[in-house]
Amino acid sequence: MSRAASLSRLGDRALGVLGIVAFLLVWELVPRLHIVSDAYLSPPSQIIVTIWDLVSSGALFKHLFASLQRSLYGLLSAIVLGVVLGLLMGWFTRFEAIVDPILQLFRQTSAFALFPVFILFLGIGETSKVAIIFWASFWPVLLSTISGVKQVDRLLIDSARSMGANRLFVFRKVVLPAASPSIFTGVRLAGTYCITALVAAEMIGAHSGLGFLTLNSQEVFQIPTMYAGILLLALLGLALNYVLAVVERRLTRWRKGLTLNG
Repeated sequence: MSRAASLSRLGDRALGVLGIVAFLLVWELVPRLHIVSDAYLSPPSQIIVTIWDLVSSGALFKHLFASLQRSLYGLLSAIVLGVVLGLLMGWFTRFEAIVDPILQLFRQTSAFALFPVFILFLGIGETSKVAIIFWASFWPVLLSTISGVKQVDRLLIDSARSMGANRLFVFRKVVLPAASPSIFTGVRLAGTYCITALVAAEMIGAHSGLGFLTLNSQEVFQIPTMYAGILLLALLGLALNYVLAVVERRLTRWRKGLTLNG
């Protein structure tokens, strides 16, 4: 990377930091100057104090652990099943012809609309909460995996077969690596949907978790705690996306520096 490009990148980052600082400053001043009542909008400084109080009391770790456990169970289950089923549907056209109509029917049904069904069959315990997170996270992984397999350059497949490669070898060494960028796109989208579903799951029948903390604080009018819960959920989503991005870079190192000219 050239010096000019490095400076440009640093400048972009500085502008990004400046934008965040400006946003936080405006947010701090609006309730402090009583433009909006602090009964409805807590300033960031008060939210940070509230988060520290949650840390000091140990309550934050209880809620954070519960949310992490639910989201990871649901997300990991969605990734495993979504990738496996997506690879099978993308590679075996007859299998796709059998399964796709059923999946298309279910795909149109919102995870939140199915929540009463999950509760009816699975109860209001942890299983129903993991189920709704799984359902919301499953579809982006499945669809991206199918798309990735189908978009593999046919020339690559034909070239491998012309050199005597069997079907399994072509799938493992050609199709799977070529489809991996699309698969990881679906996984990262699933991470976003996972946090959205987590909030909904924890707002019904839960006694712990960041979603429960947010809703319960709103009901008892502990507004700083409510905003603390919202901020922590946003940070959890960012952290999850960062982890998935790191995993993607580690597993697709072979793409680094790859150019059209080889």
